[in-house]
Amino acid sequence: MIDRIVTALGAKADYFLNHTSTTIPRSSIHVPSPSSVDTMFSGSDRNNRVLRNLQWLHGSGRLANTGYVSILPVDQGIEHSAGASFAKNPIYFDPAKIVELAIEGGCNGVASTFGVLGNVARTYAHKIPFIVKINHNELLTYPNKFDQVLFGTVQQAADMGAAAIGATIYFGSQEGTRQITEIANAFARAHELGMATILWCYVRNNAFKSDKDYHVSADLTGQANHLGVTIGADIIKQKLPENNGGFEALNMGGSSYGKLDKRMYTELSSEHPIDLCRYQVANCYMGRIGLINSGGASGSNDMAEAITTAVINKRAGGMGLISGRKAFQRPMTEGVELLHAIQDVYLSDEVTIA
Repeated sequence: MIDRIVTALGAKADYFLNHTSTTIPRSSIHVPSPSSVDTMFSGSDRNNRVLRNLQWLHGSGRLANTGYVSILPVDQGIEHSAGASFAKNPIYFDPAKIVELAIEGGCNGVASTFGVLGNVARTYAHKIPFIVKINHNELLTYPNKFDQVLFGTVQQAADMGAAAIGATIYFGSQEGTRQITEIANAFARAHELGMATILWCYVRNNAFKSDKDYHVSADLTGQANHLGVTIGADIIKQKLPENNGGFEALNMGGSSYGKLDKRMYTELSSEHPIDLCRYQVANCYMGRIGLINSGGASGSNDMAEAITTAVINKRAGGMGLISGRKAFQRPMTEGVELLHAIQDVYLSDEVTIA
């Protein structure tokens, strides 16, 4: 298992596998474990039905009872248009194939739309935890706009037997305040009904692009995570950080934005990808709320990229990976192989917390 991981990391194997973090010490991080649901939530305000569904999610798939999760998300039919998403592999226009990929791929759960999961709920809702994505950015409005709008109700998700709901907030956008209010209310209702909550914590504003793309900066995404756990997310989904200094960049040229402390960059993080990701974990209540990073778009080197992302997430103290396009934009057997390769990182005792 470790040999395949080392091969995928290539010349950077030592850089990723032997890095020692000197920023936020691992002793401060609540590391995922087989008892994560008990240790992270037993003192919280989540009711017993939420805990049961969280335990169902943690206890499913190849990563069952490890504290780590592997989730297949397929909401791109709305978020990126169905044609663009499924042209490479048209079988995934069929909702049943999406759920079958998650099951064959050994995932802890499958995240998709009201339509996809509702269409096959009587067949599959008792076989794998459903995560119903309740809002989306649809791309048919002309000109395109970037907003997340509700596509159904929390009650609908509960009625189809979902273990959890998922939602996206575009923090930093003009519509962000409304989205925060909507999803805070939706998460409260989901908890009342016994479902867990997963938040896609994205930052979105044209001002976040200047000398580099700060939509993936550790400081801005970390703060988005911190807002996400504040409104009651049980799991945070975030893009892997690629840079840092978003707050600094937005406070140049006489402008004023947010608040920062230089120690965010000099003491709490470094340029190493694992340290950047650890800052994201720290903003999730030091890992009390699990961080899952996204697998990213499909490309020419998906296997190595997916394994690298999993190594960074695990060594930073994260809880797993949520990877969709890299898996479903290829034949099912190859998609299953990729999902298993991701999971093998979390099953490997040799890949430790930095």
